[in-house]
This record gives sequence, C-alpha cells and structure tokens, in this order.
Amino acid sequence: MLDTATYTPRLKAHFREVIKPALKSEFGYSNDMQIPRLEKIVLNIGCGAESVRDSKKAKSAVEDLSTIAGQRAVATIAKNSIAGFRVREGMTLGAKVTVRGDRMYDFMDRLITVAMPRIRDFRGVKPAFDGRGNFAMGIKEHIVFPEINFDKVDEVWGLDIVIVTTAKSDAEAKALLKHFNMPFNA
Repeated sequence: MLDTATYTPRLKAHFREVIKPALKSEFGYSNDMQIPRLEKIVLNIGCGAESVRDSKKAKSAVEDLSTIAGQRAVATIAKNSIAGFRVREGMTLGAKVTVRGDRMYDFMDRLITVAMPRIRDFRGVKPAFDGRGNFAMGIKEHIVFPEINFDKVDEVWGLDIVIVTTAKSDAEAKALLKHFNMPFNA
C-alpha cells in the first residue's frame, strides 16, 4: 500500500525542481508566486441521446469517469426539458469530476505518458487556449486510459478535459504545459 504521508507525485516533484526555475528564468519573474501552475483539471463525459433511451448508460459513464479520475464523479442533470431531444428536467445526461492536488498531478502524468500515446493516429494536440491561460482538449475514446477494462465497457464515450492554470496569458500557459511535455502539434 502507498504511504500517502510521504508520497509526492512524480510530476509535482518535477514541477518544483525543474519547471519552476525554467519558467522563472524564461519569463523573468521576480517572485515565485508569479510563476504559473496547475490549479485544477475538469473532466466531463456527455452521454447525450444514449442516456435518454437507457438510463444505465449515464450510470456507466459516471462509473468509468470515477475510475479514470480516481475519485467519485458527479452525474450531470438536465436543467430544462427539451421535447425535440426527448429530454426531461432532472434526467441524467453525463458525468463530471474536478481533480486537484496530488490526484491532479497523477492524472496529468497518466494522460501525457500513458493515455495519449494509446490514441489511434495521434499527431499531437491542437493548442486550444481560452485567452486566460486555460487549455481544453477532447479525447474521442475514453478507453485509452489503462484503468478502463475494455472487455467490460458497454459504450465508448468521448471525454472533455479542461486544464485550468494560474497563467495570465496563453503564452505562459503553453510554456507551462510544454514543460510538462504536453505534445502540441503546432
């Protein structure tokens, strides 16, 4: 069993020892608190029409997302009824989870070193920043994560990943993620 009192994620130690000094010299920060860092990672699975026909699909998405994140995911629920899509208010439509702290660094490590290389025809991720230093990406198949047992999966879901940083600009956030070895294609 892992001793959580002394355990430090590999990427967190790498951030402290290598990335912080590199960013400080690269951008000329005078204070360590100016250095951008990861704040949280938000994961989301939207089931859509599948969950309207079968409510077990949404429960399956919640379980799979909980397995991937390492903590319990929350079901996302429809706020309004939409007759055209056969959605009623209160119906479960997907799952979401926010990871912070050590779990965030563990997830980031698994995403970059294990899951992304398993993506079919992978050529890197497109830099998609929001103007405030946050990065968003999508994965078409959640089964690229090793925690998911392929034989027990009844539906393959797409996964949205939003990496929230404390960076003030997209250039700072891109430099931070490049130091984490995020495979950008441009």
